[in-house]
Amino acid sequence: MALQASRVKVGDVYQEEVCNNLSRTQIVQYAGASGDYNPLHTDEIFATQVAGYPSVFAHGMLSMGMTGKMLTNYVGDGRLTAYSVRFTAQVFPGATLTAKATVTEIREVDGDMIADMAVSTTDEEGVEVIRGKASARLDP
Repeated sequence: MALQASRVKVGDVYQEEVCNNLSRTQIVQYAGASGDYNPLHTDEIFATQVAGYPSVFAHGMLSMGMTGKMLTNYVGDGRLTAYSVRFTAQVFPGATLTAKATVTEIREVDGDMIADMAVSTTDEEGVEVIRGKASARLDP
């Protein structure tokens, strides 16, 4: 069910846990689905001994996809008109991620009501791993 303009106001917040205890298997499965086998994501020895990270870490697009699922859960399928993010920190195995959308503006464009949102995803320690924005078409 799509979000209705009559029920949305600036300042509204929606959040949900999008990942609990991210596994290395999930990271490797995403590598297979995306075709991105960068060793930073799949090779522990490379990630730690060559690149100097504490572990392999998730693809940014995996975190973005999980955050996007939160957005469509909130506004409804097929409603997003824009979605962009910056990856602000690595997501390591074991992470639990919570994504949040905050309505920043409601505007009319060509007869459609549009909600603009600030988007943020944080890990279990409160570290922001994604910061972005999204816009979605609302039902009247």
